[in-house]
Amino acid sequence: MGLIDLSAIDLNLLVAFEALFEERSVTAAAQRLYLGQPAMSAALGRLRTLFQDELFIRMGREMQPTAKALSIAPSISAALQQIRQTLESSQNFDPATSKHTFTIGSSDYTSYVVMPKLVEVCRQIAPGIDFRLIGFDKSCVGELLEQREIDFALGLFQDQPRQTMQMPLFAEHFVGVCRRGHPIVTQETMTPETFANIPQALFTLRRDDVGEIDKVLAQYNLQRRVVLTTPHLLVLPAMIALSDLVTAMPSRLVQQFVCQDTLEIFELPIQTQPWMISMLWSKLTDQDQPSVWLREMVKSVCEET
Repeated sequence: MGLIDLSAIDLNLLVAFEALFEERSVTAAAQRLYLGQPAMSAALGRLRTLFQDELFIRMGREMQPTAKALSIAPSISAALQQIRQTLESSQNFDPATSKHTFTIGSSDYTSYVVMPKLVEVCRQIAPGIDFRLIGFDKSCVGELLEQREIDFALGLFQDQPRQTMQMPLFAEHFVGVCRRGHPIVTQETMTPETFANIPQALFTLRRDDVGEIDKVLAQYNLQRRVVLTTPHLLVLPAMIALSDLVTAMPSRLVQQFVCQDTLEIFELPIQTQPWMISMLWSKLTDQDQPSVWLREMVKSVCEET
């Protein structure tokens, strides 16, 4: 037997069946569904045609269900209840009771800056929510969002993928970082030449030794010596604290390590452009209530920090 084509059936008829079964009255069922009695009578007629059975027969003052109606009523009631529960769960997200798991695309930097406070706040108001952080290649972020492998991504997105939406979270800029007591911080003035002559470390994911600082130095016809490159941003503070190397790092990240009295911040003698850290998500989840709630939480945490 082939499957019934549901597109050819008015599923509202099942709601009418439920009302008739429970009310045992065309008039009462019509009032329950805010319909006129003729409309309910017409619905009963269509139900009889659909199921090829009388379904309800008047006996005295009530419409009594036939054997066919009695046999299909539990299945129809269960199907409608499941639909109602599905609609309610999608429209009434309650973070206090939710067991939702969110997957976030995030680098070491955005994880370090954003996630500790976000997890702290969520543990208080949404203790059942879990987080999964994954690294990602920016060239693939659109596909990850579209396939819902991640709920959103954090980072710098200059080329926004199609069918995505973006929310700016905070601006960031480079600061110079050296070990505490480094001779560079005792200089009254630092020139681009002085800065370029100091051995340096560089965070890069491109497996080369050219960063934004090098592009700016090139405008002065200067080239620095990069002694160390690493794809692991959080390695740099320990490297800098135990050597005479200097580096340029995002200011928000450095603030956390300066408090440990092993590093010092200095102003770069060159002008670098700030950048915007944003949250990127798919239009497919733009109205998803759990996702909307978490995006607002991230926005709030970033505003506070």
